[in-house]
Amino acid sequence: MKSIILTAGAVTLSLLAFPALAKVSAEQAEQLGTTLTPLGAEQAGNAAGTIPAWTGGLTSENTPASEDSGRPKNPFPDDQPLFVITAENLDQYRDNLSPGQIAMFDKYASYKMPVYETRRTAAYSQELYDIVKKNALNAELIEGGLGLKNFDTTIPFPIPNNATEVIWNHITRFRGGSGERSITAIPVQADGSYVPIKMKESLAWPEFLTTGRDPDKDDNVLFYYLQIITAPARLTGTALLVHETIDQVKEPRRAWIYNSGQRRVRRAPNVAYDGPAVGTDGLRTADNFDMYNGAPDRYDWELKGKKEMYIPYNSYKLMDTNAEYEDIVQQGHLNGDFLRYELHRVWVVEATLKDGARHIYDKRVMYIDEDTWNAAVIDHYDGQGALWRVAEAHLIQFHDINTPWMVAEALHDLNSGRYLVTGLSNEEPRFLRWDIEAKRRDFSSSALRRVGR
Repeated sequence: MKSIILTAGAVTLSLLAFPALAKVSAEQAEQLGTTLTPLGAEQAGNAAGTIPAWTGGLTSENTPASEDSGRPKNPFPDDQPLFVITAENLDQYRDNLSPGQIAMFDKYASYKMPVYETRRTAAYSQELYDIVKKNALNAELIEGGLGLKNFDTTIPFPIPNNATEVIWNHITRFRGGSGERSITAIPVQADGSYVPIKMKESLAWPEFLTTGRDPDKDDNVLFYYLQIITAPARLTGTALLVHETIDQVKEPRRAWIYNSGQRRVRRAPNVAYDGPAVGTDGLRTADNFDMYNGAPDRYDWELKGKKEMYIPYNSYKLMDTNAEYEDIVQQGHLNGDFLRYELHRVWVVEATLKDGARHIYDKRVMYIDEDTWNAAVIDHYDGQGALWRVAEAHLIQFHDINTPWMVAEALHDLNSGRYLVTGLSNEEPRFLRWDIEAKRRDFSSSALRRVGR
C-alpha cells in the first residue's frame, strides 16, 4: 500500500514473534505524554498539515456538559465538509481508503463520504493515563497471545511491538467504566426495508462495581455485559449475559442466554467466533460486535504498519434527535448527510485464518485508530479470498466522561446488498446513563432470568 508508513517497532511480526517484546523499557515509557500521546499515538501532526498535533483532546473541563438524555453535545456544530468523496472523484482519494471502502463506491452510485477538518478529540482521565503508563512497563501477553498478565483496566500495550498487542488494545479499550444505553439495531434488506430491533445494554468493569473488584470472583474478568431485547414482539425478553475474560487460556468467555419462548437460561458457548448473533438477520457473527471481540487464537496476526486514512470520526450528527431512523437508514448504505469522515493515522493489522481453524472469514484487515485504539474500519474476506463485508465504526468523544467510543457501527454485505447498523439512538428518549450503581449480582445468571421475564 502506497501510503503505509512503517514506524520504529512496527515491522511485520507474526503471532509467534512477541514473547520477549511484551514490555517496554522505562525510557520508552517516558515517550508517553511527550512525543507520544498518553495512549501511545504520535503526538505530532503529519508533514502535510492535514493531520494536526494532539493537544489534549476534548474533556469534561473544556467542553459543554451533555444533555439530560445522555447525548454529548456536538462541539463542532458549524463545521462544513472540506470536500465530498463520490464515485466520480474517487481516484483522487484511493490511497487514503481501504479496499472495502472503495468497493462501496463501486457498488453504490449514491454512496458518498463528506470529509471534514481533522480534530483529534480523544482523551482519557489522568487516572487512566497513569494506569496505561504502568501497563506499558508491566503488561505481557500469555502463551499464544490468548490473554494478558500484569494488566490493569485498559490499554496494556500503548507502545505495541506486534499485531496481537494492537488487537488487545482494541479489545481492552475503556468504555466508560459502568453504564447503560438504549439503542436500536437495524438489519436493512437489499430493497431498503427493515424492522428495527430495540435493546438495552449494560456494561461494567469490575473496578467500577459498587463493591469494587473482588480478587476471588473478578480476577480474570475484563468486563460484564448484559443485553435485553425490548422489540419487536417476537424477540422481546431475549437476553444475553457475557463475562469477558482476560486470560482466555485459563478460562474462555462465559456466556448465557435467556430465551423468552422457552423461559430458561442456558449456557451459550456459540456466542463467540463466527457463531450467529441474535437479532441481526444473519448479517453479523458473534465476533463482529464492537467491530471485533473475543479470543484471537484462530488467526495469524501480522502488523503492516501505519496508514493515513479517511475514517468515520466525531460523528455527533448520528445522534441528532431531530432525525428519525428513516432519515438515516437508506437502501444500500447510511445517509451520507449524517456522516463525518476525517483523515487520521491508523494501525493496519492483517488477520489470516490458521491452517485447520474454522471461521467464515478467511481474512480480516483491520484499520485501528491510533488515538483511541478503536477499530475504525475492517474489511472481511471469504474463503475464496474475495472481499465480502465492510465494517465501519462511527466514533465520537464522550467528553463528559473522558471516553472515546462509537455511536454506531455498520456492517455491509457486498454480495447481498444488505447491511446492519447497530447503536442508533435518535428515537430513544434516553441514550446513555453513566456511573450506574452496578452490582456483581446484576450480572449473574439468576439476574438474567429475572430481567428476561
